[in-house]
Amino acid sequence: MKQNLVHIALVVNDYDEALNFYTKTLGFDLIEDTYQPEQDKRWVVVSPRNSNGTTILLAKASKPIQKEFVGNQAGGRVFLFLGTDDFYRDYDNLIAKGVEFVREPKVADYGIVAVFKDLYGNLWDLVQFNEEHPMHTRFI
Repeated sequence: MKQNLVHIALVVNDYDEALNFYTKTLGFDLIEDTYQPEQDKRWVVVSPRNSNGTTILLAKASKPIQKEFVGNQAGGRVFLFLGTDDFYRDYDNLIAKGVEFVREPKVADYGIVAVFKDLYGNLWDLVQFNEEHPMHTRFI
């Protein structure tokens, strides 16, 4: 039996502003943007470039309780982890595009990591795992 985690839903204020951030600023690929008339919503899926792993479903908040979680889906903790094969290439690129890092690069036992905010304030790790770390072989 084979199973995969396919999507992570990320609650956003607006499809187009989120899509712009994820594709233009972070450089993600747009996988799908389909209008669903029966629910009057869009199915918008993005993924890091050249990734075959889990994708992000940009889900527009449609109820007041959902709007409360935009930008704070993990209660102030790091919510998502963007793995890279070249930390400083991606770090410098994100800095150049105006992405706000709230924790500077740090060398840890597992690799090198820095924390940044997305357009709504959700926290992300930008991480490059050491070759000895179990995640390295899953990522590369």
